[in-house]
Amino acid sequence: MSTPIDISEDRGVRYLHFGSEWIQGAMRIRRPHALELAYTREMMAGLLLRDAFEWPRNALVIGLGAASLVRFLHRHCPQTRIQVVEIEPQVVAAARQFFRLPPEDARFSIHVGDGARYVTETDNRFDLILVDGFDRHARAGVLDTAPFYAAARVCLSDAGLMSTNLFGRSRGFRASVERIIDAFENRAIAFPSCDSGNVVAFGAQGEEIAVPVTELRERARALKDRAGLDLGPTVARLEQAGSLPGGRLIL
Repeated sequence: MSTPIDISEDRGVRYLHFGSEWIQGAMRIRRPHALELAYTREMMAGLLLRDAFEWPRNALVIGLGAASLVRFLHRHCPQTRIQVVEIEPQVVAAARQFFRLPPEDARFSIHVGDGARYVTETDNRFDLILVDGFDRHARAGVLDTAPFYAAARVCLSDAGLMSTNLFGRSRGFRASVERIIDAFENRAIAFPSCDSGNVVAFGAQGEEIAVPVTELRERARALKDRAGLDLGPTVARLEQAGSLPGGRLIL
């Protein structure tokens, strides 16, 4: 059964819906390369944890939606090769028509298929895997299972991070975090819930991450100057939530 696609606009922002009230993506029409929704900004917090000028060299985006993450990466991370996996061809068509999806080229390609199957079959390794795939009922399905997270970890490079969007107000939220913690052998963290109720969780592979909060703040300021991405509030929320033991983000 095909996914119903609806487009709405309000106060200069264009929204993607899958035949329901749930927002599946958004783009501010006058600032198409900015990350409009708070959780998409936090999904890019890996740029605070690795060397943002060289990392990521390659990224896998599972779930295209309104192409927000793709537009940001394509514009602000020119060193990054981007692979998108999207199960619904209608979503790809809508992103091209309404959300300024960049044209495919040597550093950007789209595979129409199942993201869970893709991570079990690919031989590629990625510095960054971004998972944001939901159906019309806001269910992640196989993209929120132990086998998927384990396979995603195998696909990561030695500097690899997985970032995934979870619904913090749903009953399965804590179980989702536990699955990620288990798959990444405790090298995982769930950020405090955004105002929208979304929770972004990270899993790390390879090089240990231990970044002092003072450096996180400095990196956040530099990222805001370079790409217009303001993660200062995210760092503050991590501090307030007690997620930085010893004044460091450890992953």
